[in-house]
Amino acid sequence: MSDLSRIVKAYDVRGTVPDQWDERVAEALGAAFTQLLNTTDEPGDAVVVGYDMRATSPGLAAAFAAGVRAEGRSVMEIGLASTDLLYFASGSLDLPGAMFTASHNPAQYNGIKMCRSGARPIGQDSGLAEIRDRAQALLDSGASRPAGEPTRPVERRDLLPDYAAYLRKLVDLSGIRPLKVVVDAGNGMGGFTVPTVLGDAALSALPLQIVPLYFELDGSFPNHEANPLDPANLVDLQRAVVEHGAEIGLAFDGDADRCFVVDERGEPVSPSAITALVAARELAKHPGSTVIHGLITSSAVPEIIREHGGEPVVARVGHSFIKAEMARTNAVFGGEHSAHYYFRDFWFADTGMLAAMHTLAALGEQSLPLSVLAGEYERYVASGEINSTVADQAAAVADVRAAYPDAVADEMDGLTLRFPDGAWFNLRASNTEPLLRLNVEAPTRERMVSLRDDVLNRVRR
Repeated sequence: MSDLSRIVKAYDVRGTVPDQWDERVAEALGAAFTQLLNTTDEPGDAVVVGYDMRATSPGLAAAFAAGVRAEGRSVMEIGLASTDLLYFASGSLDLPGAMFTASHNPAQYNGIKMCRSGARPIGQDSGLAEIRDRAQALLDSGASRPAGEPTRPVERRDLLPDYAAYLRKLVDLSGIRPLKVVVDAGNGMGGFTVPTVLGDAALSALPLQIVPLYFELDGSFPNHEANPLDPANLVDLQRAVVEHGAEIGLAFDGDADRCFVVDERGEPVSPSAITALVAARELAKHPGSTVIHGLITSSAVPEIIREHGGEPVVARVGHSFIKAEMARTNAVFGGEHSAHYYFRDFWFADTGMLAAMHTLAALGEQSLPLSVLAGEYERYVASGEINSTVADQAAAVADVRAAYPDAVADEMDGLTLRFPDGAWFNLRASNTEPLLRLNVEAPTRERMVSLRDDVLNRVRR
C-alpha cells in the first residue's frame, strides 16, 4: 500500500518510480487535486497538464489526467514542457495546472508540481496536505479514483510559440550586441525551449549565436545530472565557453525552471549576483518596488536593492514560500541562491529563461565582459551550498548553536547566525532529502574558510 507521506513534500510531490509511486497513485492524486479545486470554487472547468522528458512522465501524466476527468474537469494537455511553460499556460489561460517532473533529481525519480489558476502555488499549507489526505483515502479504499469512468474531454495544445513570444515582449534582445552563448541543457527541457525562445527566426532573428550542449531530450541523463547547483555538472559548460570563445554560458536544470550562468572565463556567476543584477533592471522599470530575496542569498543583494531604490524583503527557502511572499507584497522580482528567479510579470512564478534573457540583455547592452559586469554585484565570499548526511539533525544544529553564543540568531528557516564582522552562516534541513545544508558568507576568503570548516567539523563529528 502506498504511503503518500513519503512522496508529498513541502511544496511538491517527489519520489522514485515505481517503488514509491506509480500510475495508480498519480490517478488518485489527479482525483484528489480536482476535488480540492471543486471544493474551493477554483475558476474554469479544465486543468492544464504538462510533462518533462523522463520515460515515466507521459504515463504518469495520463493517469493523473484520468483522475481529473473522473472528477468532472476536462484536461488541456500541453505535452512536453518546461515547468515555467506550464506556469505560462496556467497564468495566461487562468487555469490550474500540474507539471510532471522531478527537476534535477536522478532518472528513477519523478514528481508533480501543482498550482491553482494564475500559477498560484500549492504547498503543504495551501492545499497539498489536503490533496495527500484525499488521495491516501482513495488508495486505502482500494480505488485510485471515485467510481465512474473519465468522461470529460482532453484538448491538446502547443503553447511553446506563445510562451516564447511573451518572454520576448518582456525582454527585448533584438538591439543588443552580437553574443556567442553556450547553453548546456543537460538533456533536459532546456533543449526543447531554448531553440524557440532564443534561436527561432520565425519569431524575429536575435543577435545570438547559440552553441548547444546536450539538447537531446533524454531522461536517463547520459552526460551528467541536470543539476547545475553541483559544480561537477558545470564542467562541460565551463570548458565549452572557453573553447568557443563565448561571452557567456547558460546551464538549465532538468525542468528548465532554473538557470545558472558562467562568464567568459568559464567561471560561475553566483545566483546572488544574478539576483542583484536582475533586481536592478526591474527596479529601473518599476522604481520603489519590493524585491524578495531568499534567506541565504548574499548580503550584497538587499544592499544593492536599497541602493537602487527598492525595498528588500527576506523569505524562506522554497518556491511556494517565495511566491506567497511576492503575492503578499506585490513584489516586482524575487531571487534565490538556488537560481530560482520569480517575476511579477510572470504571475509571480519562477522562470529561468526570463532570468537568462535579462542577463543576456544586461551583457549585450554594454561593452564590458560578463566577469567585470557581474563583479559589480559580488561583494562578499560565499562557500556555496555544502551538504552533510547527519543521523540526528536536530542535535547537530543545537550543538552548532551552542558553539557561537555571541552571534545573532535567526530561525526563520533553519539556523542563521550573524557575526559583527559581517560574516554569517545558515544551517538548515533539506525539504526533499535527508541532509543538512550549510551556506557561509564572509567579507574575506580567509574568514569564510575558517568559519565554514569550523561549522562542518561540528556538524559531521
